Amino acid sequence: MESSPASSSSPTPVTDSSADSLAKDLQNQSLGAVDEGVKIKKKLEDFNWDHSFVKELPGDPRTDVISREVLHACYSKVSPSVEVDDPQLVAWSVSVAELLDLDPKEFERPDFPLMLSGAKPLPGAMSYAQCYGGHQFGMWAGQLGDGRAITLGEVLNSKGERWELQLKGAGRTPYSRFADGLAVLRSSIREFLCSETMHCLGIPTTRALCLLTTGQNVTRDMFYDGNPKEEPGAIVCRVSQSFLRFGSYQIHASRGKEDLDIVRKLADYAIKHHFPHIESMDRSDSLSFKTGDEDDSVVDLTSNKYAAWIVEIAERTATLVARWQGVGFTHGVLNTDNMSILGQTIDYGPFGFLDAFDPSYTPNTTDLPGRRYCFANQPDIGLWNIAQFSKTLAVAQLINQKEANYAMERYGDKFMDEYQAIMSKKLGLTKYNKEVISKLLNNMSVDKVDYTNFFRLLANVKANPNTPENELLKPLKAVLLDIGKERKEAWIKWMRSYIQEVGGSEVSDEERKARMDSVNPKYILRNYLCQSAIDAAEQGDFSEVNNLIRLMKRPYEEQPGMEKYARLPPAWAYRPGVCMLSCSS
Repeated sequence: MESSPASSSSPTPVTDSSADSLAKDLQNQSLGAVDEGVKIKKKLEDFNWDHSFVKELPGDPRTDVISREVLHACYSKVSPSVEVDDPQLVAWSVSVAELLDLDPKEFERPDFPLMLSGAKPLPGAMSYAQCYGGHQFGMWAGQLGDGRAITLGEVLNSKGERWELQLKGAGRTPYSRFADGLAVLRSSIREFLCSETMHCLGIPTTRALCLLTTGQNVTRDMFYDGNPKEEPGAIVCRVSQSFLRFGSYQIHASRGKEDLDIVRKLADYAIKHHFPHIESMDRSDSLSFKTGDEDDSVVDLTSNKYAAWIVEIAERTATLVARWQGVGFTHGVLNTDNMSILGQTIDYGPFGFLDAFDPSYTPNTTDLPGRRYCFANQPDIGLWNIAQFSKTLAVAQLINQKEANYAMERYGDKFMDEYQAIMSKKLGLTKYNKEVISKLLNNMSVDKVDYTNFFRLLANVKANPNTPENELLKPLKAVLLDIGKERKEAWIKWMRSYIQEVGGSEVSDEERKARMDSVNPKYILRNYLCQSAIDAAEQGDFSEVNNLIRLMKRPYEEQPGMEKYARLPPAWAYRPGVCMLSCSS
């Protein structure tokens, strides 16, 4: 984890960045709490639709859903076609409803499952599937697109915020290829729970308004081993300011001169609606930087809005990846079509949170041969993806090579700044100490120490240099299991250096613990917890899904009576289909 696009061994002061502030704001939007100050409560029929994407960008003239190459278009108009049989609402987010000014009582409507499955038209919606391409596992895959996601449109709330509503699993689109456009309950539960968990952890993410079952079965071969089986079908209503991805731009740049103007139109659209501050920049902002090239040239971000845009996307992406590393989250499928231009976590497939610390961990069985998307590789893959996006804008002549290089440079610098700050806070350090953190991660890797529980317990260590040797490791006893004499000595040596480091500050043990507990979650969405909820849900019992929803609202709090959810995974948690999954839906 210490190897990354940029490195620094000098101490870095730990300060709250704007991204930290944003994360705290996100955390404070509790999953289920209703803001008493919100008075606007709308019914589904009262949504203030805008449909800027459809109105301002070129669309597919055809309206059929035959799998095909869609040329010169950003989207295809398509209606949900999923078949339902007494669909049931099984989980929902009141805080997402608040973003839409939606009255929480709407969840109680008998026809809510029909409208949010697409079986009954939602008044005012103008549904479509987006066209995009992407690099998959490092190879250009050509056209991909929304194969099982159908956007209903954009809702403007009372604050003027734009929120896109998208149904995942609502039926075929022209981008479905040989698939059916449907989704199964297990993957839908995972997406709903993890997107809301990430939000409550303070990590930028798409959201989920609701999860419902369709009452119909879907056939899936989960392990691609020739043994398909029927599973319950489901739909998640995803919500984001935008579902534009790096691949949304790549597909048009890949098609030659005729489509390069679409790249510009898409960039203008994104800046206008999602990065409006870039439009208002002028030279008085003095956003010019030396690139470090031999000729000591300068990149002036105020003279080219597209350069300013790619730099901001690079920085947002770097911040996102650093936050993933901080909580031990591994996305599993960091293809360029799964990278949001907003710097949000998007497309929850075979994700996983670290249990035993293993830098080479990948939750994706498809990724096993090369582990391209393993936990330790995520920072470099983020940079690689930014490089591909930069090339796209350069091909469209929106930025030059120096501006592209500067965006990548900013990614590396921003990642290291954020990562060092996050890891310092996790350890309760007032400044970054590379040696202490590197040695710790090495020790954790050797002994396969539980990532989440270790940092939570580390907060209980007292900065007393006179602590007897036989008591040094007592606070970590629950996670340092079955270590021999040699490894015990290595941990004692590290603990002495750690105590010396934290003891050199004026922060009390109590204050340090409070600070560490605020950044080290007690509860994370371990894969086996997800699987337990899925197993019960497939039998019609959704109580565990809702238990996890309540638990993950407050991941940094102790929550008496819920301690079992913080336990080390049981032996069955390491079987295929639990700790690792394929890209299958």
